[in-house]
Parts: sequence; structure tokens; C-alpha cells
Amino acid sequence: MFFYLSKIFWFFAQPLNFAILLLAFGLAASFLGRRRLLRTASFLAFLILAIAAWTSLGAALLTPLEERYPRPAAPDNVAGIVVLGGGFEGAINLARGGYELNSGGDRFVETAVLARRYPQAKIVVSGGTGTLVLDGEGDADTAPRLLEALGVSRDRLILENRSRNTYENALYSKQLVSPKPGETWLLVTSAFHMPRSMALFAKAGFAVVAWPVDYRTSGQEGIGLFADNPADSLQNTTMVLREWTGLLAYWLSGRIDEPFPGP
Repeated sequence: MFFYLSKIFWFFAQPLNFAILLLAFGLAASFLGRRRLLRTASFLAFLILAIAAWTSLGAALLTPLEERYPRPAAPDNVAGIVVLGGGFEGAINLARGGYELNSGGDRFVETAVLARRYPQAKIVVSGGTGTLVLDGEGDADTAPRLLEALGVSRDRLILENRSRNTYENALYSKQLVSPKPGETWLLVTSAFHMPRSMALFAKAGFAVVAWPVDYRTSGQEGIGLFADNPADSLQNTTMVLREWTGLLAYWLSGRIDEPFPGP
């Protein structure tokens, strides 16, 4: 139920969709002669889109998430590497059979680099299909094609393709590998997603070392106008609102122990 409620809520809450819904509400109000409602809804829609696309608010809110878990010095011995899904274009890969990467593709590029650095380490790819209505190939189904092309042997891969969210990533990954005490496992995911991921793995009893990738900010953006192109700013705002909302929801539901997890 949590999965479905989160997807439905986020469909309406993300800035672009919320602005469109406000415009639709304003249009309906205009047909009913409610000019004040029309003006209010139109102004709110404009304000949301202007802040999301024309300011650096999204980047500024991403920075504390990205800096929460700095990348450590490379360990001497690594038993395994867990990479979370979210780096592939699932719908395109399902149709074309390739391994097209999206903006989170750094997760899998870095995993291939780590696989070469630690040739004895197992590679866990955790990620199924986490959408309600769109068809797509899960990242755990796509990843072997890319990783094998980059020189990672198939017999090193452990594929977890049931998970639909980060909570299930942690739960199912632990069930698959049964990590032993004293082993070092690296967790590879986007830097902004690392606080929630680390908290969920800790809650599942799977001790991992944070290995953040896919940074979206320099950490020096501050708050300003037209600091980036509007599409990237809108994407940053959307991602950061989703991540902070996810942290709050997971904390309130008891899935993590604090609203802003840290080392």
C-alpha cells in the first residue's frame, strides 16, 4: 500500500504536474465565471514554475543531501558492491534491447570501474520496475548487457529484479547475499539519494559503505536567478522535493530512524 500511495501522491505533488493541475483548475473556474479563482490558480502555477525553473533553489536544497555522505578512501578489500537501479531508460531498453542510460547512469559506470578495481567482489544490481502505468525493463534486467560489454563477467553478477523502491532494494538485496560479519560492501547510488539509502540498509541489517556518485551540484550554487538552464533547474527541484518528501515519509512510517540520516 505504501508503494502505491507514494506513487499516486508524487504524481500530483511534483512541480510540473501540480502547476498543470492548477492551470486546469483555473480554466474550469473561468468557465464558471470565478475570475478570482482563475487569477489565484494562474498566479500559483506561474510562481511554482518560475521558482522551479528559473532559480537555483533545487540545487541549493540538493547540496546538503549530496554532502551528507562524503566518498571515503577506497577500502583495501571489498566483498561486494550493491548498485541501486535508476540509471537506465527502462521503456526504451524494453523496446530496443539496448542499455540506454539516463541522468543517473553514473551509478553503473562507477560500478564497472569498481568491478575492475576489486576483481573478486560480487556485484549486486538491485532494481525492478518501479512504475505504476508505464512499461519498462527493470535495471537488474538491463545491467548485465552493459556491465558485460564493459568487461564484468556475468558470473560475478547477482540480480535482484523484484524491488520497486529503496526500501525493497535494501530488504531483497540482504536476502540474496546474506552478508557475513566483517565483510565490506559498497553501496553505489546517487549522492542526493544516499542518506535515505544508507538509513534503509542499516534498518534492514545490511552494513554497507556509502560510495556516492551522480552529483548534480557543485555545492556552491547558493540562491540565485537563471543560474542554470531551466530544464536542469526544474529537474533538480523535482528530484530534491521528491527526496526530502521521501525522507519525511519513511521517517513518519518508521522505515528509517531519523528524518535526515547521516554517518
